[in-house]
Amino acid sequence: MRLLLGVVIVSGVYDVLLGGALLFALDEVRQLFGTEPPLFPIHANLNGLFALAVGLGYFAILKDLEANRWYIWIMGPVLKGGGALLFVLDSVVRDSPPLFLAFAASDGVLAAVTTVALLAAGRGGKGVAAPV
Repeated sequence: MRLLLGVVIVSGVYDVLLGGALLFALDEVRQLFGTEPPLFPIHANLNGLFALAVGLGYFAILKDLEANRWYIWIMGPVLKGGGALLFVLDSVVRDSPPLFLAFAASDGVLAAVTTVALLAAGRGGKGVAAPV
């Protein structure tokens, strides 16, 4: 359960920082990735709000990881794993900037480690709350 707790905290920090960057430093993020300004910046801001909400959700479930495994499965392996796949496909199909593959790597690693932690915690017994 300790690994799962660590993964949840890292994922929460990752998503809060990403969300904050897209909400409050969009021009800097855009320059870092070498992209043109978005046609409608609200789309990037909404992605930032979404990532921020996901990250805050990770912190909201810390008191009882066992009861909130569903959230971890959806936001970890499903969302981050799916995001990694979409970044790779976008790179191949739409020729997105190569630095976007850094998101594929970070999301993919978090999805894989989250899956391992969830499976390991599932074998460790039911009803065990994470220490906070």
